[in-house]
Amino acid sequence: MTPQAEKLSTRLVLANGFGSVAYGVKDNGFSTFLLIFYSQVVGLDAKLVSLALMFALIADAFVDPLIGHLSDRTYTRWGRRHPWLYIAPWPLAFAWMLLWSPPDDHTHIFAYLVVVAILVRTLVSACEVPSQSLVAELTSDYDERTRITRYRYLFAWAGGLFVFFLANTVFLRADANHEFGQLNPQGYWMFGLAGAGIMVFSVILSALGQHKRVAHLPATRPAPSSPLNALKEIGESLRHPAALILLAAAMIAISSSQMTLAIANFLYLYVWQLNETFFAILPFVLLVTVLTAFTTVQPLHTRFGKRATAVGAGIVSTAVWVTPYILRFTGVWPTEGTPSSSILLLGFTLVANSAAVIVMVSAQSMLADVVEASQQQTGRRTEGVFASGWMFVQKCGTALGIGATGLLLDFAGLQSHAVPGQVGESVIDRLTIAYAVLVALAAAASSFIFSRFPITRADHEARLSALKTASSIDPDAEAGHP
Repeated sequence: MTPQAEKLSTRLVLANGFGSVAYGVKDNGFSTFLLIFYSQVVGLDAKLVSLALMFALIADAFVDPLIGHLSDRTYTRWGRRHPWLYIAPWPLAFAWMLLWSPPDDHTHIFAYLVVVAILVRTLVSACEVPSQSLVAELTSDYDERTRITRYRYLFAWAGGLFVFFLANTVFLRADANHEFGQLNPQGYWMFGLAGAGIMVFSVILSALGQHKRVAHLPATRPAPSSPLNALKEIGESLRHPAALILLAAAMIAISSSQMTLAIANFLYLYVWQLNETFFAILPFVLLVTVLTAFTTVQPLHTRFGKRATAVGAGIVSTAVWVTPYILRFTGVWPTEGTPSSSILLLGFTLVANSAAVIVMVSAQSMLADVVEASQQQTGRRTEGVFASGWMFVQKCGTALGIGATGLLLDFAGLQSHAVPGQVGESVIDRLTIAYAVLVALAAAASSFIFSRFPITRADHEARLSALKTASSIDPDAEAGHP
């Protein structure tokens, strides 16, 4: 049934948003610590870490759309989404702990990483796809969808930054044997344990907060379907032109941002030479960037629309982010490791990351508006399929970003167990120049593709009116029947 356009209660919006904390924990772990843990601490070659994630990505290509389709077709007295939200977080927590507690015998560590990464990614999808699907179910209003989405990003970033803060200030501390906490293996299993607990708590509490509103028997029972028909329906939804444009642009933007997250610790340690004090401050700076995006994205959408906001914010983010690397290369930047260098870097980070978050909030809110466009074309509401498409793009972006980081580190010649402050200047130059060029190219490509997205506020509202008129003539049309 097409949701009524209404202003949702703050309690309901908060409940939905809180479910994304689990994804934030996963995203921070995969993007920020996984590569440095398995390459610099465990000792697996960085290229093999990237290859392991690519294998996991291949599995995602089949699993994510299937989860979305099954979520759309789930028919229980607790609705379509809630059975997934109550069951999936428990095995996810266990798999997450395994990821950060590899066996002492590293003979088969590559295979271990592949299997556990696939397990974690699959279970994250089983939580996040149903949770994200509820955005389009709860409301069809153009602005309310942005409101829900920005809360989801706020909570996702808050969850990721909270474990990032715990990692840098509690778990990954320097000791007598490890001058730099990020290279200390003792804290990673505690990092995994804390993340597992947060994941379970956030998904279950989110489900409970939305239970009364959405956990009820669906209006119609899905018709029997075959695997071939399921693939056909998934393909019809994801081949919608607006979906293809949006997911392509998001893939490039996410790959770039995930490469930045994956390489961040390397850049902070080996290029900018931040000390532990600044590593402790960094999560708070990033939280300010998310709050900035949270407070500005809705007015920007009201004034310029979602598409123009995504394009403009992407250009601003990249221009600001690469500036420190240009200034450093030209000799204008203060000496690395000094307070002036570190404070200035945090300032640039604040502006650039605020704009980057605005891009992602805009893109995900735009995807919710594709649901009705697809419904008008196919006669079906497939929120789960589109949510799984977004999840797949996010995972592709994470894997491609980490893969690109591994190749960049290999290209630059950064060796395992390298000591900050003792890396050759030629290595640093190759790393930063190649990184800045890739980020700039990705921004240009994603901004151009975002600009081709065809759905505006006027288009969306006209489509809702057409669907409402059709449902008044044929009640089955509103329920999603062809």
